[in-house]
Amino acid sequence: QVQLVESGGGLVQAGGSLRLSCAASGRALSSSTMAWFRQTPGKERQFVAAITWRGRSTYYADSAKGRFTISRDDAKNTGTLQMNSLKPEDTAVYYCAADWLGSGTDYSQMRYRYWGQGTQVTVSS
Repeated sequence: QVQLVESGGGLVQAGGSLRLSCAASGRALSSSTMAWFRQTPGKERQFVAAITWRGRSTYYADSAKGRFTISRDDAKNTGTLQMNSLKPEDTAVYYCAADWLGSGTDYSQMRYRYWGQGTQVTVSS
């Protein structure tokens, strides 16, 4: 059974940076698309970024473009989301996801087999 564990969340001031990590265990995910989503109370989970196998392609939500960078280290079976220039509206629980189940390339859909438990990111103004 695959487990995804996020870490790196916390409290940061606006304009600051955080680096989220997603550690996978139970199976190598080098051939799987990995993604990050986020969710605030009362709202649907939103796509943030995705990276395909071997890091060949990356995708970002408009809100993340130019500020966030998704990467992966398949040797360590981990994914990373570097977040810079953080804004209060980035405050959310961030979830790691892996193993795309969809048939196309719209990785913003929540069609992933594995999900982490989430890590809280709070950006103060």
